[in-house]
Amino acid sequence: MVAALTPPEVEVSLVDENVSAIDFQKETDLVGITATTVTAQRAYEIADAFRARGVKVVLGGVHPSFLPEEASQHADAVVIGEAEGVWPSLIEDFKAHKLKRMYRHNEHISLINLPKPRRDLFPKSAYLTEYTLSTTRGCPYSCSFCTVTAFFGHTYRCRPVEEVLEEIETFKAKKFVVFIDDNIVGNPKFAKELFHALIPYKIKWISQASITIARDEELLKLAADSGCICLLVGFESLSPANLASVGKRINVVDEYGQAIRKIHSYGIALHGFFIFGFDGDDEAVFERTVAFAQKMRLESAQFDILTPYPGTALYESMDKAGRIITKDWSQYGYNPVFEPKSMSREVLQKGRDWAWREFYSLPSIWNRVGVARRNLATLWALNLYFRGHWEAKSPA
Repeated sequence: MVAALTPPEVEVSLVDENVSAIDFQKETDLVGITATTVTAQRAYEIADAFRARGVKVVLGGVHPSFLPEEASQHADAVVIGEAEGVWPSLIEDFKAHKLKRMYRHNEHISLINLPKPRRDLFPKSAYLTEYTLSTTRGCPYSCSFCTVTAFFGHTYRCRPVEEVLEEIETFKAKKFVVFIDDNIVGNPKFAKELFHALIPYKIKWISQASITIARDEELLKLAADSGCICLLVGFESLSPANLASVGKRINVVDEYGQAIRKIHSYGIALHGFFIFGFDGDDEAVFERTVAFAQKMRLESAQFDILTPYPGTALYESMDKAGRIITKDWSQYGYNPVFEPKSMSREVLQKGRDWAWREFYSLPSIWNRVGVARRNLATLWALNLYFRGHWEAKSPA
């Protein structure tokens, strides 16, 4: 998307370390790096290496936006927030040797007439699908652990449906599309219009959505009719008190079972997100959560440790209380970085790791997925991928 914002006379290349190595000796005028907190340390290492050669570096993304002073120690310029409002002018400043230290657009970006992303820059055959796009930005909710609302502001913006369709029509193959929205059903009226318009395209798609989709039969049916094969849903916790503590009041634990069964009844698979380490969690939380996910036959799930990411209300409250034990960003998203209330950090780490291994054990996969599900090969491949990942992390 940033490449699409770049003036056409500027030659752009894209490097993703997940699939290819960085050529630090390549003749380059300007390097732009997008960083989350999880990738911040590596982003800084890359930035420092290029700057040591005299190459100018721009840092942007969620983490630099929340900690611009820190990021500026590793960059010649920092983009705070969305790039659309500032990137073209940043390029002009760079050409004129007048690069500013900080760039920030003070208004929310309109999603009308966005440029089409430069998918031609993706390395061929490197990804499950090249066809990823967003239809909205933001989330109508404000969970204290989530960076989405903090980054995009308390807004939920929708693209014109006709522009989404125009972008889909540029896809060479329309078989599998990933909508990278944080909550594709955040505005049910818009979502219904979008899903209805997608039906003639006969695509298969996945996206993140809130559990509220199960409360709207029309919306759920339209999602299925438009080709939805899987929804990624944040259940987070089986404790109403935990959910209330982080402001996720849209989730009603007593409705989980009914909601899952209803979504499944439309042939839509579920990938559940669960978090361990809330103040109300004790050592029994791991077994209780995995047993629920297995009983409900969730096709896949992930189990994460509660993490106070910079920019979130959770970070502010934990930092003020002195509960954050490290600001080594390479630990964030992987290990406990705060002092839990009802268990030790070691128990939290081991419990989370056990949950992954147990959920992706062969008996668990068989009982959850079996041989009579839609998109069976894909579901088994996904489960075996996660199983292999956590087997590799297990101690010898």
